[in-house]
Amino acid sequence: MATQVNGYHANNTLVSSDRLHVIDQLREKNIGKYLPLPQLVAVGDQSSGKSSLLESLTGIPFPRGQELCTRYATQITHRREEHVCINITIIPRPNAPEAVKDHLKLYGRALQSTAELRADFPAILDEVNVHMGIRTSKNPGGDKTFAEDVLKIEKCGPDEDYLTVIDVPGIFRLTAEGVTTNQDKALVISMVKEYIRDERTIILAVLPANVDVFTQEILALAEEYDKKGERTLGVLTKPDLLQELSAKVSVCKLVEGKRKPLNLGYYVVRNRGGDDDDNDDAGSDLTGPDREAMFNEVPWRDLPKERLGVAALKSRLQDLLDHITDRAFPQLRLETRQMLADSQKDYSALGEPRQKEREQQKYLVAMAGKFQALVRAALAADYSAHKALEDDKLRIITQVVNLTEDFNKDFLQNSHAYSFITSKVEEEHVAKVEWIPDPVFSIDLEDLEAELEMFPELNNITTLDVCTNDDFPDCNIMDWIESMYRRSRGVELGAFGPGLLSAAFREQSVKWGPLTRRYLSEIILVIHRFILRALDVVCTDTKVREELASTIMDRLLARYEDGMRQADFLVAVERDKRPYTLNHYFNSNLQGARGLRIAKALKSHSRLLYGEGAKYVELQKVQEAVTNKSNTQHTKEDIHDILQAYYKVASKRFVDNVYHQAVDHCLLSGPMSPLALFSEQWVLELEDKKLRAIAAESRLTSERRVILERKIKDLEEAIEILQ
Repeated sequence: MATQVNGYHANNTLVSSDRLHVIDQLREKNIGKYLPLPQLVAVGDQSSGKSSLLESLTGIPFPRGQELCTRYATQITHRREEHVCINITIIPRPNAPEAVKDHLKLYGRALQSTAELRADFPAILDEVNVHMGIRTSKNPGGDKTFAEDVLKIEKCGPDEDYLTVIDVPGIFRLTAEGVTTNQDKALVISMVKEYIRDERTIILAVLPANVDVFTQEILALAEEYDKKGERTLGVLTKPDLLQELSAKVSVCKLVEGKRKPLNLGYYVVRNRGGDDDDNDDAGSDLTGPDREAMFNEVPWRDLPKERLGVAALKSRLQDLLDHITDRAFPQLRLETRQMLADSQKDYSALGEPRQKEREQQKYLVAMAGKFQALVRAALAADYSAHKALEDDKLRIITQVVNLTEDFNKDFLQNSHAYSFITSKVEEEHVAKVEWIPDPVFSIDLEDLEAELEMFPELNNITTLDVCTNDDFPDCNIMDWIESMYRRSRGVELGAFGPGLLSAAFREQSVKWGPLTRRYLSEIILVIHRFILRALDVVCTDTKVREELASTIMDRLLARYEDGMRQADFLVAVERDKRPYTLNHYFNSNLQGARGLRIAKALKSHSRLLYGEGAKYVELQKVQEAVTNKSNTQHTKEDIHDILQAYYKVASKRFVDNVYHQAVDHCLLSGPMSPLALFSEQWVLELEDKKLRAIAAESRLTSERRVILERKIKDLEEAIEILQ
């Protein structure tokens, strides 16, 4: 057998009595509102004999009288101590205001014997009623009939066996005018449910034997929370009121498990009745042989002795309480530590208190710093810098690069109104650049439309308009050039008018604007989505986040518009100005096109050299191929080749400029980028009124902070108790 030293077994585990004392300390600290504690709870109707049962079990002489029925939960605790004492205190309800808690904790009475308690108890209950605000004939100024506070009676002495029982107000069905209301009835049922719902609670269902158990509401409530009946114990009181043998036999069948069985079974007890003398020694003869002599008669004597009488019930309750406490204790330690860690995490997420301007500014500055760090990491593709960047929607630079590459390829293939005449080599090159957009980072028209619907604030900035080949007549480019030439030529010899090339380029590049605005719309959507998601990451307070987003929204939209205007400006510069370039690739492309045209014309005149793989063309044929064309044909080809050479240079220049100026500078990394708006400097420049509107704690946050502070303090004390 293990030895005990200072309340511990030799294997360094608490013995049951010490663990029960620890549970009692936890209950006093209101830890039961956070975690289910092992406990015995007596429940039943007001007239079930519950108070008499508790008096029999605990030796506490509960007074008689309807007005003195239980109006609040009463926790009766026995603890073995060297000296006899009875301490009476009030445990405030968990949700009571601090001032009320302080007031209730001031109450306390210390008595030296049960006889002294019997003499003073009615007056003590009157004092408790005043402290709790219970309305009675002696305290007509009370503001309630029932209270959720707990009266704690702790009885200590060398002969006490450790036992804690909680008595909950009895359920009643009919209200008394001027005394109880339907609201009181609902409150009592709610209190009963609150006490019996926890899985570590043994439900002591007190049932008068002279009433059919199938009509007892308390059993229905017990079944609701203890569906398997594993923690409900039935106590049948008032067996002395049964006169007919058949009624007694019916009760015996309950105890024998033949009617409405419970896993913990039923016990039959006879308590002190209403007519018994209050001066009986409540502590010594409540279970005496005279009162329980009836159990020696038929049919009671045929029942197991361990199911009859208060002594048997008390022994069983002590065993049950020991069992559930020993079983729950290790898990209770783990749950308390985990709940403390979770509460500290929740409290940390609230940030520092934000009642003063300095605190509010510090809070927002820290948030802005986190936001900008996230922006820098996302723009640098440093996705390991923050866990949030595992989200593809936050990988902003990757999305931008992929969208830009798609835009470049789309521009190469589809930005011209009419297809240029190309060589077979060029056609093969164009075919090779066909691509399938990345489903993660690309946005098709339907997806773009769906996403933009989620952000209606972007409606006046972004656009879904695109140009397609269906918008242009099905026309060969040479026919189109000839048409333009015939509509604009003058009397010049060997040349075309100065405005013809400008007009041709403008019409050939008519898709540039829609394609560019569509590209900018995709980029703006990516940035806007990033900003809102990043705010979710750095700000957990919904009220602050919404107020912050609302405050910066107008300036965000203005910066998006700046990016779109810059793109429109670049389109206008390219299309409205006269074509001009110093890029040497223009001449290279032009000469190459002309050379290819001549080579194509000479191809039919080429001959193989004898014995060699090379071909030759007679000089006379060269002259014929070059000169044997009309002036109009020469001009058309010249316009085509110049337009094509310039278009290649201008389109590449344009795509680069759109990215560098409109996207990178205006929208991504420039000083007026939308991503740079929410910054430490922006916070420092906020007006006091706006700062308060954004960062001041809401009432809900303040209340949440107070609740968490109280919870953390309680749990820290609980861990100390559980050590």
